[in-house]
Amino acid sequence: MGDMRVIDRVDELSQLPGVADQVQQARKACEELRWHPALRRRIPEAAAESRVRGAAASAALEGAEVAGSRLSLTLVRDVMRGASRPPAQPDPQWQVLLGAVRVTAAAEQTTRATLSAPAQSLARLHMAAGSALLPSASLGRPRGGGEDCRENLGMGDPVPGHEVAERLRRIIELISGVAAGRQPTVLLSAVVHAELLAVRPFVAANGLLARALERVTLHRAGVDPTGVAVIEAGHARSAGGEYHRALSAYATGEPEGVAAWLVYAAGAVVDGAHDGVRVADAVLAGRTAG
Repeated sequence: MGDMRVIDRVDELSQLPGVADQVQQARKACEELRWHPALRRRIPEAAAESRVRGAAASAALEGAEVAGSRLSLTLVRDVMRGASRPPAQPDPQWQVLLGAVRVTAAAEQTTRATLSAPAQSLARLHMAAGSALLPSASLGRPRGGGEDCRENLGMGDPVPGHEVAERLRRIIELISGVAAGRQPTVLLSAVVHAELLAVRPFVAANGLLARALERVTLHRAGVDPTGVAVIEAGHARSAGGEYHRALSAYATGEPEGVAAWLVYAAGAVVDGAHDGVRVADAVLAGRTAG
């Protein structure tokens, strides 16, 4: 699982091979997206479409398929705007899709001010992510002693329930650092993402939560000020294979593995910004459906 020493040595992570350069590339890609002509007047429209694509990619990373096929953007868009409703008794695929849609929408309501109260923000985002997956008593409530996590991400076992509170406290400190601008946001967001998945503090929906939190921190801390980058799509490249391999490398706690995740995660931000450019192009051309 992710080593506590990673959190203890955040100040040193930018010195790992390739990390600083890739973080700079991520910031540059998001800056170029910011000045796209479509975003002079049509940020809300482009950001809404980014959330559609982000929710679809995040659900796909959980293996979600609906009606026997990969999620279509049209379906996700319709679910997000309430034009398509799930079955009365949604199957696990629909449950994941609903969680992805709801947590991505909830991320939009998370401001920089609310990130300054990260424990509450985490709980609120988890309530959205897990709303269709878990009983209400488990929503927003970290695991305790004797409670396990259903998710196996190829990162080894999650921490035991009795260790969750302390590990989560350290993650919350990192989120506070993002809100306060104390460290490079791209780097901190990547560490928070990986630590959440190493610890898996909730019974389920940790992956949906981690990706939504990465989206909101990059947006509200100013790396992606328009919220148009589709970071989740950056992670979903190659059907998520590279994503899971990079997380597994991080879970070793070895410098090479941590560096591999950080370089990969910053590269996903670059890819997400490029997807954001495609979204902005489509908005400008009036052809976002598909």
